[in-house]
Amino acid sequence: MSVTHRGPSIPQAWQRTDNPGGEPPPEMPAATAVLARDGQLGLEVLLLRRAATTSFAAGAWVFPGGRVEPGDVEDTENDNPDAFGLAAARRAAVRETAEEAGVFVDADDLQPIAHWTPGPEAPKRFSTWTLFGRVELSTQVQIDGGEIVDHRWIAPTRALDEHRCGAIAMMPPTWMTLHTLSKYGSYAAAAAGLAAAPVERFVSRVAVSGACRVILWDGDAGYHSGDGEASGARHRLYLDDGGWRYERT
Repeated sequence: MSVTHRGPSIPQAWQRTDNPGGEPPPEMPAATAVLARDGQLGLEVLLLRRAATTSFAAGAWVFPGGRVEPGDVEDTENDNPDAFGLAAARRAAVRETAEEAGVFVDADDLQPIAHWTPGPEAPKRFSTWTLFGRVELSTQVQIDGGEIVDHRWIAPTRALDEHRCGAIAMMPPTWMTLHTLSKYGSYAAAAAGLAAAPVERFVSRVAVSGACRVILWDGDAGYHSGDGEASGARHRLYLDDGGWRYERT
């Protein structure tokens, strides 16, 4: 399977920053809420544009979300060895969605669909649950005007097309989530399809293949060695200025 979309080069937050012998940045627990609705033309999701002055994903279009704060973790979970617990991530997603977009959702209605962890070479590492939930067509969005400067309800295919043309910037997990959702025409179809699939964990490694940076995931022939040129199976995203391309064999 190979799908191509043109777009901006790899965002700074995912650029490789080799630091031989140095300790990788710590993993910070986080959550992202993919809010979906049925629009006039089918499935739509909420994208927010981060301010150009923010320290992470500046200017990119993202799903609502952010770090898991201490208040998101209940006392009974403090002894849980899973530092990136799903329950706390759901509460963080609810809080961040209300803060960034003025949209209120029920934590129990957020369905986990993926978990993302950047590789040790990333300059900032958010270990993030991606959660999927429904909102009504009449839902009003009120952005905070600080970190978030714009919002759109948009079909996943349209968002990918605009990224391909260079009209919008996004992070690799956002692109991959939109790519997954692009095959569904309605919320019901997406919810059923996602529920039937396993929650995939993307532990990423940044490498180089030819002149192109690639993000490798488990199952790729070069994943464990970090060799983007290794022959064999593919599970990777090519972050080429001429077209982001997902390949999985």
